[in-house]
Amino acid sequence: MDNLTEVKNFNYAETKKIFAGAADFLPILATDYVEFYVGNAKQAAHYYKTAFGFQELAYAGLETGMRDRTSYVLQQDKIKLVLTTPLNNDEIASHLTKHGDGIKVIALRVNDAYDAYAQTMSRGAKSYIEPYELHDESGVVRLSGIYTYGDTVHLFVERKNYKGLFLPGYEKWQTEYSPIDTGLKYIDHMVGNVNLGEMEVWSKFYAEVMGFYNLITFDDKDISTAYTALMSKVMTNGNGYIKFPINEPAKGLKKSQVQEYLDFYNGPGCQHIAVATDDIVYTVSEMRKRGVEFLYVPGSYYDTVKERVGIIEEDLNELKKWGIMVDRDEEGYLLQIFTKPVEDRPTLFFEIIQRKGAQSFGKGNFQALFESIEAEQARRGTL
Repeated sequence: MDNLTEVKNFNYAETKKIFAGAADFLPILATDYVEFYVGNAKQAAHYYKTAFGFQELAYAGLETGMRDRTSYVLQQDKIKLVLTTPLNNDEIASHLTKHGDGIKVIALRVNDAYDAYAQTMSRGAKSYIEPYELHDESGVVRLSGIYTYGDTVHLFVERKNYKGLFLPGYEKWQTEYSPIDTGLKYIDHMVGNVNLGEMEVWSKFYAEVMGFYNLITFDDKDISTAYTALMSKVMTNGNGYIKFPINEPAKGLKKSQVQEYLDFYNGPGCQHIAVATDDIVYTVSEMRKRGVEFLYVPGSYYDTVKERVGIIEEDLNELKKWGIMVDRDEEGYLLQIFTKPVEDRPTLFFEIIQRKGAQSFGKGNFQALFESIEAEQARRGTL
């Protein structure tokens, strides 16, 4: 297993072969949805429709018999976002007071939600929701859930006997306002920030409780600048569909982006969602037109791209125009860019990624990326 933590020798295809024959006691089919707790779901839904191109899907609230919350469900290709606001002074309201707007639920689609719960609980998970069923005329959905880092939870969702729109209790949501999508396809990975010294704890949790393995490890030599550093372990499930990098701050001269997140979120949580596209130039140009702000990449970054990455299909001048970064591994190359935080607190942000064979995470871009993040921290006075 030690060879998996050696970044220089990392090969995704070979790593996958090592685990191909291993028994997967928790087979995960996909990311089912991601649920945000937000202060105003109606307005947040308008933002994600307008700026990111998500489409209306489903709604639950007072009109559907939901008495404690309102939820709007948006979809773009395989990505589903649920935006939830409390109607009472309850646990959701307390979550918002502590964390601000952020991700509460990372829902994972499974074949058997009851077995997923039994398997993880027997391996030491903390229960969030015991297995239960929801019924309507479209069938039955079975659900269960466990806690992960901080107040974040994983919900196991079993849909094989359900033909409805989203979940029982939701109705179709449709208005006259429907901006076109921006080309987002699916969730590539989701990053969790944890406290100093807890990266090993949570990577062990994903390995022992959920059957994930350590795909790659970055230490403070890989992810550092003159001022700040962090460490990260990328955990993935057996079929490679789900990837959860786990970050912790590392000691540096100034406050790292991870520590800034932890301070403003008041604890561990999901730092960013990486969403995939087949045409990153279109996606980013369209999102910029709609008001999404991205991190600034200095023009000097592009002076060494050809030398470092080699031949790519895209026009380098076009990538420079939009601030899109490029990196290569043994499998191919990738293009990526990061938004500024999408909340008032400097917490959650998005990564837009297009993979051209590469299965890594843009190590060659770390220096430029973290210097850009530090520039934003300096503007906020939090570096």
